[in-house]
Formats: sequence, C-alpha cells, structure tokens
Amino acid sequence: MAFDPAYQTVSRDDFPAMMEVGRYARRSPHFEEIIARTEEHFWNPEDRDYIDLVTPPKAGEALLPEDFVVESHTAVWDRLDERQRIDFVNESARWTTSNLLHGEQGALSLSASLCEIFLDPGAQEYAANQVREEARHVHAFSLYARSRFGGEIYPVGDTIGNLLNELVATPVVYKKIVGMQMLVEGVAMGAFTTLHKVALDPTLRRLCQLVMTDEAFHHKFGKIWAHATMPGLEAAEHDAVEDWALECFNLLLFNLVNAEQKRTIYPRFGLEWQWVRSAVMEAFGDEDRRRLMKESTNVFRTLVKTLLKAGVITDRTRASYAMWVDMDELAAESDRMVGDDIAEAAIVDLKEINATKRKIVRRIGA
Repeated sequence: MAFDPAYQTVSRDDFPAMMEVGRYARRSPHFEEIIARTEEHFWNPEDRDYIDLVTPPKAGEALLPEDFVVESHTAVWDRLDERQRIDFVNESARWTTSNLLHGEQGALSLSASLCEIFLDPGAQEYAANQVREEARHVHAFSLYARSRFGGEIYPVGDTIGNLLNELVATPVVYKKIVGMQMLVEGVAMGAFTTLHKVALDPTLRRLCQLVMTDEAFHHKFGKIWAHATMPGLEAAEHDAVEDWALECFNLLLFNLVNAEQKRTIYPRFGLEWQWVRSAVMEAFGDEDRRRLMKESTNVFRTLVKTLLKAGVITDRTRASYAMWVDMDELAAESDRMVGDDIAEAAIVDLKEINATKRKIVRRIGA
C-alpha cells in the first residue's frame, strides 16, 4: 500500500533497522507541533491540584442521571424499586468506566506496538508520547474505580475487547491507525464529551475533561495520517481502507452497547440478559437510533464525521452511513471535532496549574 514515508514501518523483530545510521536524519516534520505541545496538557492523577481521585462520593448518590441509562426507558425499570434503580445506574456507570479503562489499555498497547515498528524518528517519538499519556489514563481510571467502586472493575465487553485484540495484534498499519486513532479515539471523544456534559459526579466530569486534553491530540495524529495517505492511494487500496472502516463502524454501532455486552450487570438485580434485550428492543428501534445520532455529541455521529473529514468515506459507502446521519450536514460542518472546546478550556487550566508548580520548584531550588 502506498503511504507517506513518515509511516514506513519494519517488523517488530527487526531492531537492527532502528540503528541504521541514515535513519536518524530522516525525520518527518508532520508531528513536531503535537510533540511540542505535550507539556501543555500534562496532568498527574495522583495530585489533587489536578483532580481528586481519592475522596469517595456520598453514599447512595447516583453518578449518572437516571434517563442516561437505556434500561430506565424500558420494562426493566418496572421491576426495580427506588434504591435498586440508583444501584443500577451506578452499576451502569461502573460498566461504562470499566470499558473506558480497558479502551485506554488497548490504546496504550497499540501505541507501544507502533513505537516498535515506526522508522521515522518523529512518528516514533509521537507514539512514545502517546504511550505515556495512555498509561496516565489507565492509572486515572483505575484510581476512579478504587474510589467509586472499591476497585471492582467489570471485564471488558466482547465487542470492544475483540476489536482491541485485533488492532493491537495486526501487523497492518492502516488498521491500527484507522481503527484506534480514528475509530476508537473518535468514539472515546464522543463518550467523554457526553459524560462531561451529563455526569452527576463532578470527579467523573473532571476526569473526562482531563483525558480529553490528551485524546484530542491522539485524534489529530490519525487525521495527519489520513490527509497524508488517503489522497495517494490506488483505488483498490482506498477501497480496502474504506470497507474495513465501514465494517468496524457497523460492528460498534450494533454491538458496542447492548444487553448481551452488559450481561454481567443484570444478575445482581435478578434479571436475565435475554429478557432485558427483549425489553430494550421493544422500547427502541432503528428510528430511535437515528434520532439519537442527530445529537452533536453522539459517539457514532462523531465517528462518521471523523471518517468523512478524513476522506475515508466515498460514494461507495456513503449510503451505508446516510441511513443513520445527515451526511450533507456533516460535510458542511467545520473540521473541529466534538470535545475540542472542552479540551482547549482544560488546557488553559492546566497551563496555569503547571506554571504555578514550576514557580514553586524554582523557589525551592533557589
């Protein structure tokens, strides 16, 4: 497949290629800006000046609004009393944040795999920075699970777990970049934006905001790849990327969040996941999915916009996405992504915190 030299790779076992003397001087300028801005969005999950991931919430308080939980709009709610409903909401929050944690681990491992195979020193440095930032997210969500759920984390859902396994293991670079930097990171930005907007737990809102300061740059890496790579692909090569992106989109759309994926929750409330699935299907159909996808923060609308703006979607597959979203509306929108404003506001905050900390260090050093 044709590609920009910045994305040239070798086998992960070919370490001698990394020590080829001419390689060190062949550094692409594509990534210098996002590398240089790394310090702007530094934060420490252990430091309460950034976020308090230690103090637990008040007992009996819901972490999310009741109507955010899809089961609350179905016959499931008729089987639960008031106390159980709050518990169900919080178990849903645990399931959601557990899968976000697993997603961050997947992004960490995938970034590390890119770091092993990129020949371009700039691309490799960017990947190394992303490894560090994803590790910070894993740490932060682990601390959140400890303070909110006593450290109990749900196993990864089948859909996201299988996709992450494929992305980390594949030697095909376009699958790694399109799959993680564009699709999974796009879904994550939509999810974090939504949680930042609706979560009742201020710590969860702050956590999403801080993670978004990093994820916005990870998403940009995927856009840089797309703008450098997609226009130069042969038709068959473009078709391969486009078809695989649609396959992943459909997989996530229909399977990312459903009763089978959440089946570990229901036994706590005396419910069978098959019955819950029937209740949800009775209450929600394709028309409801289309309505929800009109919201600017909807994770799947965000995903389609990412692919469209990156030139991945052409007339070959446009109709498949148009079943769910207004493609003309997306095309007319700016390149700014959902969550960018939230991330930028948080970066301003982080600059102030970090500037204060540097002054303290200088005074101590003096």
